[in-house]
Amino acid sequence: MAVESDDDPVLVRREDGVAHAVLNRPAARNALNLPMCHRLRETFAELDADPGVRAVLLRANGPAFCAGADLRERKGRDEAWVRSRRLASFAAYEAIERCSKPVVALVQGPVVGSGGEIAMSCDFVVASDDATFRFPEPHWGTVGATQRLQRVIGKRRAKELLFTSRTMGAEEAAAVGLVARLVPAAELAEAGERLARTIADAPPLAIALTKQAIDLGAETDLANGIRIEMAAIERCLADGAWRNGVSAFEGSIRPASGEQTVKEEGR
Repeated sequence: MAVESDDDPVLVRREDGVAHAVLNRPAARNALNLPMCHRLRETFAELDADPGVRAVLLRANGPAFCAGADLRERKGRDEAWVRSRRLASFAAYEAIERCSKPVVALVQGPVVGSGGEIAMSCDFVVASDDATFRFPEPHWGTVGATQRLQRVIGKRRAKELLFTSRTMGAEEAAAVGLVARLVPAAELAEAGERLARTIADAPPLAIALTKQAIDLGAETDLANGIRIEMAAIERCLADGAWRNGVSAFEGSIRPASGEQTVKEEGR
């Protein structure tokens, strides 16, 4: 889906409960700079607070999802500026991660460094079959992606990717769990729309509580995780919308053609 370019580093469009957030620096291969960091944080705070938004698609303008941090903006800067710039990127990732609405990343082409952090901050990633992933931070003389990457693909795989700066293809990314689903490049936008529509059509409270229960449960043991889930279930019971789910389920059950419903015991 083409998005008209303008000066905003992150474009936002809302349509029928689905928000489209688009990285919009195609001339720089959507490299992450300070204005984009600030705009991502603002965007996801706004989407989180918007009751009309039920799902978010995060994608990018142009052939590259994100070529990593824009190192050109660091020329002539001192250590204090670079430190504050890194904190701004962490705040952007956190805003995406903490959004109470499901956030799906649609990635294509190169996904490098900070681009991987953005994608991993989403709830899951759908990638085109031409997507590639690389985490070159140590080879750029810095440190990055050490926390989310190991939590997604495991400690040893994260070390191998970071130590070597090698490029990982889309199929391998799916095999190790970095990508949830692969689609042909020409079908990426359509696949994202279908996914977002499916999520947006589900009961919003149940979806929000499911996301919250998974995220909180990942930080504790199973026994406490079950308590978190029970608290979420109690909120759904209090809301009452669960009855609509029961009715919808009953309405979906129909005897097969020619099949009779057995009512008498023993038949």
